[in-house]
Amino acid sequence: MKKLILGLALTAFGTGTALAQDVVRMGSEGAYPPYNFINDATGELDGFERELGDAICERAGLTCEWVINDWDTIIPNLVSGNYDTIMAGMSITEARQEVISFSQNYLQPEPSAFIGLAGADPEMTMTGVVAAQSNTIQAGFIAESEADLLEFPTPDETIAALRNGEVDAVLADKAFLEPYVGDSGGELVFLGDDVLLGDGIGVGTRQSDDELRATLDGVIGEMKADGSLNTMITKWFGDETPLFE
Repeated sequence: MKKLILGLALTAFGTGTALAQDVVRMGSEGAYPPYNFINDATGELDGFERELGDAICERAGLTCEWVINDWDTIIPNLVSGNYDTIMAGMSITEARQEVISFSQNYLQPEPSAFIGLAGADPEMTMTGVVAAQSNTIQAGFIAESEADLLEFPTPDETIAALRNGEVDAVLADKAFLEPYVGDSGGELVFLGDDVLLGDGIGVGTRQSDDELRATLDGVIGEMKADGSLNTMITKWFGDETPLFE
């Protein structure tokens, strides 16, 4: 799944534990459907993670306040105290765990996929110019391959670059790419094999927020056990998405 942040040298300061006030500020990107996006009709954050985050807070007796933040600064602003959690399609990785901590995963590892223009050679995914959103696990994967990586601040910009002929392919979460391919009228196609990256998606917290993280873990565990998390996953990602047993 999404996102790799490398080389951050950050220090948390001045926030304390979010549970002290029973208010949890939930940081999200709002630009990666179906994980999180801005609903055009309401102007509000929507998506799987909005629904899940609200459900977690309700079960825990907490008040959620959602904060939208650009992806490139989403970890630094968590650490500096602008919000208390990250729910933004963020994969659990060893590199990130050097800077922040995670709850248990609320999504299992899902495939990333390459797309290109119709008629493109699948070999270009490994030898051509491939776009990915900056600071993602997909960008890290491309950087270690024989392809040339071109990074963009937002996922939508990677699609635009493909359509404009700036790149040969795009690598992103397959769930994010499927609507683009389906709605393209044959202009966009999947290329090559899917790729499994990361250890699933979890809630990011500051390393010092042990009480908050334990609360989140408890609720996510309850939702796995009673099947409500699986119901929510199927609603937003479809029947073929891996579920929790």
